[in-house]
Amino acid sequence: MSDLKEFRQDVRDWLADNCPEEMRTPMKGFDDACWGGRGYKFASKAQEDWMNAMASKGWTVPTWPKEYGGGGLSKEEAKVLKSEMKRINARSPLSSFGIWMLGPALLKFGNEAQKQEHLPPIARGEIRWCQGYSEPGAGSDLASLQTKCEDKGDHFLVNGQKVWTSYADKADWIFCLVRTDFEASKHNGISFVLFDMETPGVEAKPIKLISGRSPFCETFFEDVKVRKDNLVGELNKGWTIAKYLLTHEREMIGDIGSSRPISEVVAASVGLDENKKLADPMLRAKVAQTEVDEWAYMLTLTRKLAEAKAGASLGADSSMLKYYGTELNKRRYELMMDAAGHDGLEWEGERSNDGDLARMWLRTKGNSIEGGTSEVQLNIISKHILRMPGA
Repeated sequence: MSDLKEFRQDVRDWLADNCPEEMRTPMKGFDDACWGGRGYKFASKAQEDWMNAMASKGWTVPTWPKEYGGGGLSKEEAKVLKSEMKRINARSPLSSFGIWMLGPALLKFGNEAQKQEHLPPIARGEIRWCQGYSEPGAGSDLASLQTKCEDKGDHFLVNGQKVWTSYADKADWIFCLVRTDFEASKHNGISFVLFDMETPGVEAKPIKLISGRSPFCETFFEDVKVRKDNLVGELNKGWTIAKYLLTHEREMIGDIGSSRPISEVVAASVGLDENKKLADPMLRAKVAQTEVDEWAYMLTLTRKLAEAKAGASLGADSSMLKYYGTELNKRRYELMMDAAGHDGLEWEGERSNDGDLARMWLRTKGNSIEGGTSEVQLNIISKHILRMPGA
């Protein structure tokens, strides 16, 4: 305990010296996050300095081994770092599919050369990754994917199409599921490969959503040459890696822990009465219920992540976390829209940051589709957690 106490003080002192004041304010929206990558343009010098400072400590990925760009912290030390950052409202220095999804998969399944090549640039925010999973005919039934990967002797040749590829038009590299054996059962003929998005034959086209924004793309591969040493794990055994990565994706989608308390958000819109209660009594019960449910969810999430770090497999629990986190996020934005009234319908203009609230409210509808639809998650929960007859 004395060592942790000393570590906490060291972290507190370091953050005081290195976290810019500008990075101690809430983000205006999802796009206000720092994504890094070869072509990324920092919103400010403070944002750049903050990411570089954290990366130099390995604290963009605090529990990763130091030899791969991480901080080498124990889970107890990582909790201290997280709590000290929360104490000063410090922003996350780097948002990254490489950190959230690919990194854990490479740490578990990658060989040493792949870890050395790819993990440090992820930790430093130098390479931005996207995920090549869903296809026009293979969404929730992902194992039906048809993107073809042929062995050409000294390289693989990839042809096919992916869809709903988040930020493919901004990504530097892609981790991609491909079919390498069309004769095997659909789960056994899949491989997991990595390649640069600037490789000839790769094309990403943005898809405009109901929110008016285009975070997703359809991505086309035409005779794309892939180095053989960018096959992760065994040939035709990529489904095991795919499932492992999906647990981290669902955990990421379900994580609402960085959000401000909904009571603060609603109070900023409707104000407080003379008794310091929400001025709109109709919203009080909804806000209270939502906050209680969020606390219960966060406690469950914390417990499950602690179990996972101790060596237990999340397995079907990731579906439970993803489903409930999705529903809570939708409820949160419904409440925010209720509190904002007609102001929440503003679509353009500086006052509303170009209608950020309305656009984010519409965006939450997609949470129930991405990472596996809510219907699929409920099927998994009923079969593997509740053990319901006939499931």
